[in-house]
Amino acid sequence: MMTVRAEPTPEPRTGHSPLTPAPYRVVGRRAEVGDVVTLSLEPAGTSLAPDFVHGQFNMVTAFGVGEVAISISSAPGAAGPIEHSIRDVGAVTHALCSAPIGAVLGVRGPFGTGWEVDHFEDGVDVVVVAGGIGLAPLRGAVRDLVDRQRGGRGRLFVVAGARSPDQILYAEDLEAWRDAGAHVVVTVDVGTPEWEGPVGVVTTPLPALPFDPSRAVALTCGPEVMMRFVARSLVDRGVDPSRIRVSLERNMQCAIGICGHCQLGPLLVCRDGPVVPYGGTADTLFMERRR
Repeated sequence: MMTVRAEPTPEPRTGHSPLTPAPYRVVGRRAEVGDVVTLSLEPAGTSLAPDFVHGQFNMVTAFGVGEVAISISSAPGAAGPIEHSIRDVGAVTHALCSAPIGAVLGVRGPFGTGWEVDHFEDGVDVVVVAGGIGLAPLRGAVRDLVDRQRGGRGRLFVVAGARSPDQILYAEDLEAWRDAGAHVVVTVDVGTPEWEGPVGVVTTPLPALPFDPSRAVALTCGPEVMMRFVARSLVDRGVDPSRIRVSLERNMQCAIGICGHCQLGPLLVCRDGPVVPYGGTADTLFMERRR
């Protein structure tokens, strides 16, 4: 069985206050789809980027504009810079998405709990369900889960949803995961004459997905209403609610559990989340009002 527990947040970086951003340089910039940009960042000094686990986030600063929580979209231990995929939805994210190669940004973290993919027992089916930009916090985990399947340790099922075909995030990654043996389904809310794939919300493919509910673990990220319906659909299939994990999103400011802006019921999401079990936690917290 998967052990449900909170992973301790690693110390952000030796010798630095967790409230002080470290300078990072933009070494890569890739336009994804629509208003999403992926930035590749490396420490601007001589220090190394701190270790992180799948599902954690950093607080990223556009100096002179502000700071925002952004999930890490690369895999722990992967060669190269750390990556963040950012949607341009406000003043801070607009400044980040507009940052050119060579720009210096502030980064503090990593913070929060992770997907715990390294603790999954051998033989379990892993079901990943993502909506839109919700695939970003799962991208690194899926990369490692593909390797897990290659090693014969369990099957991987990925369902990714987008509003339309031109909004499908990480299309090349999705195809690569499919080629590597993962069962990948991409569905869109609204199709086009050229689109030959499924049309419908991400819950539509779940009833026919050929995983074994009795030995499944599920990870889901996206709009809160989407995660709520995904979790209910998986439970209807027979998946144990305690083996479904969701990633919460709230107003994170300090990221270390002292300001209280991200409080959700008994949780401080920056510290106790963002990844939490659905059963016994998110199933009731989803009814809490956003702040």
